[in-house]
Amino acid sequence: MNIIADVSTRSIPELVSLNGRTAVVTGGGQGLGFAIAARLSEAGANVLIGDINGDLASSAAKRLETTASGKVIGAFMDVTDTSTVEQAAALAESELGKIGIWVNNAGIFPSVKLSEMTDETWNAVLSVNAGGTFIGSREAARHMCKAGRGGVIVNVVSTAGFKGVAPGLAAYVSSKHAVRGLTKQMALELASQGIRVLGVAPTFCVTEGNMKAAADNPDRGEVSSDIPAVLSSRLGRVGVPDDIARVVLFCASDMAMFMTGSTLLVDAGETI
Repeated sequence: MNIIADVSTRSIPELVSLNGRTAVVTGGGQGLGFAIAARLSEAGANVLIGDINGDLASSAAKRLETTASGKVIGAFMDVTDTSTVEQAAALAESELGKIGIWVNNAGIFPSVKLSEMTDETWNAVLSVNAGGTFIGSREAARHMCKAGRGGVIVNVVSTAGFKGVAPGLAAYVSSKHAVRGLTKQMALELASQGIRVLGVAPTFCVTEGNMKAAADNPDRGEVSSDIPAVLSSRLGRVGVPDDIARVVLFCASDMAMFMTGSTLLVDAGETI
């Protein structure tokens, strides 16, 4: 029995279309998450934007009303709190339909030197970045398995999941290596249910969170183009959220039907 369909006869528009599908995007109130929600909704998906700032999630959904092909709603979601993840998933299913796409995007990245990092900071980063991905993926898998229609889970990793980066990011780098490993293991475990699991690993992009972090870093230059991560770009410019969102759309769509377990680098050649 074929678990994953052969889509060779479908047209490009049919392969990219997400019409009739319901997607959940965590940390979707701004930055990468908002861009991802925008592209998924443009492709036809009904989207729930989850964010720890519920008002931000609601306003983000409101912003997409004019461009979305599907319905978009916002909801409070703390990815470290199973109950709020369950509630958001239940809301998505009751308002938008059976969940077929889940994007684990929420993450934090405080910069603290290893010798000065507290247990609390370490635990917080691992709890949000790795633990939140696990909790979200588990909830997604439960809904997808129950529906029996398969689905796609996309984890936003980072180039930090492939290498060490700037000093002060020991917890972040560790968490993203964990997410990359979890992506592989989930792909193995969920394949028999027709659920594909993919990672997308961005380089530095201009987002509200990243620019604040860069401004707080005493080693950065005076303008965004002087940030060390930007200087490593081999394609001549810094990344923007939509650069990442388009790859997430590819992963979520039937264009990537025969892919699972991989983490796709979206890094302008940073890791070459």
